[in-house]
Amino acid sequence: MNMDGICDPRFGAVRAAFAECFAQGLEHGGGVSVVVHGKTVVDLWGGHADAARTRPWRQDTLINVWSSTKGVVALAIAMLVERGRLDYAAPIARYWPEFAAGGKERITLDQVMSHQAGLNGLAVPMDEAGMFAWTPFVDALAAMPPLWEPGSRCIYHALTYGHLAGEVLRRVDGRSIGRFIAQEIAGPLGADFHVGLPDREESRVAEMIEGPGASDWVEFVRASPFPHAGDNPAPRALAPNDRVWRAAEVPGGNGQSTAHALARIYGMMAAGGVWEGHPLIGRAAIEAAARQRVRGMDESFAAPTAFAAGYQMEDPVYAGRASRQTFGHTGWGGAIGFADPGAGVGFGYVTNRMLGFDDMDPRRKMLIDAVYDSL
Repeated sequence: MNMDGICDPRFGAVRAAFAECFAQGLEHGGGVSVVVHGKTVVDLWGGHADAARTRPWRQDTLINVWSSTKGVVALAIAMLVERGRLDYAAPIARYWPEFAAGGKERITLDQVMSHQAGLNGLAVPMDEAGMFAWTPFVDALAAMPPLWEPGSRCIYHALTYGHLAGEVLRRVDGRSIGRFIAQEIAGPLGADFHVGLPDREESRVAEMIEGPGASDWVEFVRASPFPHAGDNPAPRALAPNDRVWRAAEVPGGNGQSTAHALARIYGMMAAGGVWEGHPLIGRAAIEAAARQRVRGMDESFAAPTAFAAGYQMEDPVYAGRASRQTFGHTGWGGAIGFADPGAGVGFGYVTNRMLGFDDMDPRRKMLIDAVYDSL
């Protein structure tokens, strides 16, 4: 197994844990990066970018990070809240009048961001082409009634979250969510993160590999008697291998990223919104976004959950090692990015081998444990 990159000697345990992921046969290709108090202390990559093992993973290899995209979308929304363009407590219809149809006039931005809006799927048939085209998907969301009483529960909005938040952003800012992220977040931070991947970047993309258990959650949702509609359109584990998926803006789950990009983004937030002396967002705005909105059972996973405004707050997600202020987001099959302001840590992990586990992905646990053992 090839491994390259940098690792502060103090964090040698992270290098050892990353190597162990490969030694145990859990990993195929990926990267891990750690920022502490604004300084990159780990940026490692290794393995292969394709299933045939003909392309080594490189520093600039990109991979789909699934729902880890949601945390970057949450940052975009937080920036517009700070600028006074959005209000978490305001009804979505204030910014998107058509959204009031179907009895949705009281659904707030907070409810959308914390998966309490009752819109975790569409009430009408929709294929991937409609989702990629944006307008058919958001028009269908605007026209439909909620699937269940908004605010009554938390059920994960796997694909609809990104279009809901992205359309609200577009209505007040004029830019698409992908363009906003490129110009306001990725560009200023020098973070190699993309929603809607330009054709010129295609040569850097890794091949997604579906490993054991990766699609178990999709099958669980399909079998649920609850009116979830979460398989409309159905998430496909290997969708990221299609150029049309990568080219589109699917902000609920098609961010293309390196591990270091996630670590930079979250490292900036862990440091109070400043990166290399340049402020991107204020500390108060970060704290407002990271305030818990809901805690309870998520019926789409049949598991306990807790959400802030777009961020996961559950201790188990972060191996039970992070401080209570920690926030971030996992991605289907393995990826994760998070900020621990208490420890000053920004963390990013990406992989092209999607795995499924009833509990925590052992790769995440080994890597996160190694970080906190090194602090």
